[in-house]
Amino acid sequence: MPKTFNIVLASASPRRVELLASAGIDFQVMPGDVDESLMPGESPEEHVLRLARSKAETVAGKGHGRFFIGADTIVVCDGEIMGKPADSADAERMLKKLSGVAHEVITGFAVIDRETGNISAEAVRTKVFFKRLRDGEIAAYIGTGCPFDKAGAYAIQGGAGHMVQKIEGSYSNVVGLPLCEVVEALRKMGAI
Repeated sequence: MPKTFNIVLASASPRRVELLASAGIDFQVMPGDVDESLMPGESPEEHVLRLARSKAETVAGKGHGRFFIGADTIVVCDGEIMGKPADSADAERMLKKLSGVAHEVITGFAVIDRETGNISAEAVRTKVFFKRLRDGEIAAYIGTGCPFDKAGAYAIQGGAGHMVQKIEGSYSNVVGLPLCEVVEALRKMGAI
């Protein structure tokens, strides 16, 4: 990978860190804490793009660096925007709703160039098809603790991989960062 210029990932997600590192990009990590509540009338795309931009802007306002990457991932099933489950009952409800049906994973990302003020932002969609889940599978998965910090209560790269029959679109997007699109945005902005 070519030389990088002061890139900061505004996320504490180990999955996003691993994905960006896998592209050979040199970067720092500085989490961007923002309120992730849905605004009235906000579409799924508007929601993830607003949060991605807000995370990048928050970190750019207090951190060192030039290029700041923010991202946010949600699951959308039958019109419901699923963020991280509040508790075990919420995780069970989400997984039962996803059972046997297709849903979308949408990740919004924003790259801010603090020096020029330029912003590149995009929402990437991936269609995910779940097999029909048995109650025992759902209970066992919830028992691992994995669902609680994951949009839609699952992690394709973790213990939920066996639940996914197929995907249409970017695998890395389902993990939490559409790597191809993010790397291309960084390249176009001169960060790499």
